[in-house]
Amino acid sequence: MAKKSNYKFIMGLAVAFLLPLSFYMIAKLLSKDKIYLPGYYGVERVDSATVDGKVVVDTVYHKAADLKLVNQLGQDVTLNGTLENRILVVGFFFTQCPSVCPKLAGNITMLQRAFRRNPKMENALDNTVHFLLISVDPAHDTVNALRAYADRFGANHDHWWFLTGDKQSIYNYARNELKVSVGPGDGGADDFVHSQKLVLLDAKRHIRGYYDGLDTVAIKHCADDIVLLTMEKEKRKK
Repeated sequence: MAKKSNYKFIMGLAVAFLLPLSFYMIAKLLSKDKIYLPGYYGVERVDSATVDGKVVVDTVYHKAADLKLVNQLGQDVTLNGTLENRILVVGFFFTQCPSVCPKLAGNITMLQRAFRRNPKMENALDNTVHFLLISVDPAHDTVNALRAYADRFGANHDHWWFLTGDKQSIYNYARNELKVSVGPGDGGADDFVHSQKLVLLDAKRHIRGYYDGLDTVAIKHCADDIVLLTMEKEKRKK
């Protein structure tokens, strides 16, 4: 157990040190026009058309639909409206979870730290990425419970939300929009979805990555992909 704890501690330090290095290396690659952006998940359909006698194929990827929830501040929010043009990192949890959820939230704390506001940067990354943990036990996870949980992990309330809402809508979003659960269910009293995955959504709500939220190496990969999507957004503006 001691070896396992030491390994996690060392990996946590490694992530903390490697994140700034990752940003530097990505910027270097971008300057050389050799950058590989995160792929897309969830093919909706494949369209084809004939242009100048040639068949052109276009793959249309799934976009996550909007979802109305309430955050730890008691604010009514929508993921695609209130957070328009933001990159999202989405996970699922419940405040009474004894083991997995605290570890998941602890690793998101590392991401929050990596993307905290830097006064020396004109376009701080924390204005682009938003972290979300959505309760799978909304009957018990009240606004007060979410606020206490957010404060426990030092959440920046402007950039990390803990959310509750209608159970059926949340479960539909998890299963059918983010594809994090393969098991059937209707969001009823006996239905329960629990996943340690984090899902990365780009500003247009395409799924761009899945990560093990308990693995610090996967967390670093997620951070790298966030930076890449930020670069993609900046390039599209030009």
